[in-house]
Amino acid sequence: MIPGLRRAGRPAALLTLATLAFCACDRKGGIDKDPGVNEPPRPVAPVTPATVLRSFPHDTAAFTQGLLWHEGWLYESTGREGRSTLRQVELETGKVLRKADIPSPYFAEGLALFEGRLYQLTWQNQQGFIYTLGDFRQAGTFPYQGEGWGLTTDGKSLILSDGSNELRVLDPRTFAVQRTVEVMDGTVFVNDINELEWVKGEIWANVWHTDRIARIDPQTGKVKAWVDLTGILETSQHPDPEAVLNGIAYDEAHDRLFVTGKLWPTLFEISVPGVAGGGGAAAR
Repeated sequence: MIPGLRRAGRPAALLTLATLAFCACDRKGGIDKDPGVNEPPRPVAPVTPATVLRSFPHDTAAFTQGLLWHEGWLYESTGREGRSTLRQVELETGKVLRKADIPSPYFAEGLALFEGRLYQLTWQNQQGFIYTLGDFRQAGTFPYQGEGWGLTTDGKSLILSDGSNELRVLDPRTFAVQRTVEVMDGTVFVNDINELEWVKGEIWANVWHTDRIARIDPQTGKVKAWVDLTGILETSQHPDPEAVLNGIAYDEAHDRLFVTGKLWPTLFEISVPGVAGGGGAAAR
């Protein structure tokens, strides 16, 4: 049985997340410390099981850094210098319907849709790109300080992660920082916050190099609960150490949740019973 994970139609017990080893790693895959040094405590917030409902093909060349759903399509930002892209993707087949290549030296990161335009971060260039949704035409750029990792929106502001435990809430027109939120699980800072998604009034966040998603209160930064996806994809299917869980998309109209990872062959539709996801099951 896979800890913390359910397959549709099969009961599964929820097991506590294993202690996650700390490692100081760069985004290119370098490791500066041995695993096991300064191990963090176990999660304080409750751990919630997930159910896998369906699976779909995903491009194994896509180093997924940002993912969102809009009106029947997935939009994806993929990273790595010289290979970064912005994509429109068909869910059922994984086919890339439209693509914009991002030139070097940019390493594309998080992605958000706000008022008909796509906003895409870059990792270390302190510059993001703005595109028109219909044709991926670049409509402008925007600045920010530090690194860019994940991006989402609450419908009023943009919310940015930079790999620390801090989230920045940005004015989507001036890009000024309106406020910051420190993410904590109990009294412990949650670092390496990566890809973000707005789900039912919460910020859902991948935590880099883990198989868990944090459900964050956007006002206090408190982790309300963890979604454990340990074992959702067999290690043999993502042997690259940087092929980690990263990518959350929420179909608000039909209450559907999608997750994938960097270089993964599969994108999954999941539900967190009683919380989110699974709303489209009755229509299938």
